[in-house]
Amino acid sequence: MRVAFVQFPPTFGDVSRNVSRALELAEGVEAELYVFPELFASGYQFQSRDELKTFAEPVAGGFTVDSLVTWCRPRAAFACAGVAEADGDALYNSAVLVGPDGLRGVYRKAHPFRREKELFDQPDEDLFEVYDIGYARVGMMICFDWVFPEVMRILALRGAQIILHPAALVLPYCPAAMVTRCLENRVFAVTAGRTGTEDRWGEATTFVGCSQIVNPRGEVLLRLDDDEAAVAVDINPAEADDKFVTPENDVFADRHVELYSELLRPK
Repeated sequence: MRVAFVQFPPTFGDVSRNVSRALELAEGVEAELYVFPELFASGYQFQSRDELKTFAEPVAGGFTVDSLVTWCRPRAAFACAGVAEADGDALYNSAVLVGPDGLRGVYRKAHPFRREKELFDQPDEDLFEVYDIGYARVGMMICFDWVFPEVMRILALRGAQIILHPAALVLPYCPAAMVTRCLENRVFAVTAGRTGTEDRWGEATTFVGCSQIVNPRGEVLLRLDDDEAAVAVDINPAEADDKFVTPENDVFADRHVELYSELLRPK
């Protein structure tokens, strides 16, 4: 199959423009699966929950999700994108998976970064789901989730072949860390970062881009700096079903889970 990511600088608050620009860039590449950045439609630096409420959308029937579905339908394609989700009074930093038949899944960010803790609600349920889209089995995570190896390990143990990773990267370490995450779980990962700068918190935040696609051997198939672009690469998702690092070492079968009880204890 062919997978793609879209990297661009959203304009804060201009949802229509951002969605239009992201899909315009995606038009330039053919793929079965596209990944867009974290909060790609709204922008990132909300000044308050009240402001966030004005941009958050329901995922079912919301403008952004409906736009993605409408775009995917004639292409028989799938898309994963980061959105500000409104669910009743709750507000989530979410990723959606959509396809030609509509909304397929929602993931709510487990690990908020900096002021996200003040703005977004935290999920209180296990949302690390794996979705079979026909071409591959995929799971979702969002940006700062990369710091926590448990996220990708759970998705990989549940059968994900490709990790879809909408992001708005600020720290420069993520690209290298994702190489390790792919190698230790023997999966593909598609990180779609954003670029540009927002200065609405009294301090400028510059987003580093660094979108990339990594294979189960930890090889970077594609990586951008801070370009505005959509790019794609061919992969074979079945490679992620081979968990052997050497003929004698399977990264899952060789685990000694009886030694890891410390991981289950609160700090």
